[in-house]
Amino acid sequence: MGVPFEALIPYGIMIGMFAFSAVSVGKLREMQNGGKKARRGIDAWDRVLMERDRRLTGFMRGQTDKPEAPQGFELNNPWRVEQRFL
Repeated sequence: MGVPFEALIPYGIMIGMFAFSAVSVGKLREMQNGGKKARRGIDAWDRVLMERDRRLTGFMRGQTDKPEAPQGFELNNPWRVEQRFL
């Protein structure tokens, strides 16, 4: 005896929603990374370089081939200095 196809409709809807959400999350992460695939296993050095790229280009994954830094980058220091005497 066969299974009526109406019994499989909820399973099809659930599988479709899982697929839709997986594709949506993947596309959202790709858009957040400037069209590049998400990075995995980022260590401290990668974070330093990604922060430098963000300060240079405005994007964490952006890179530039200009030999000189943009105007104002010399004052864009990532080191925070405490202000003791105000």
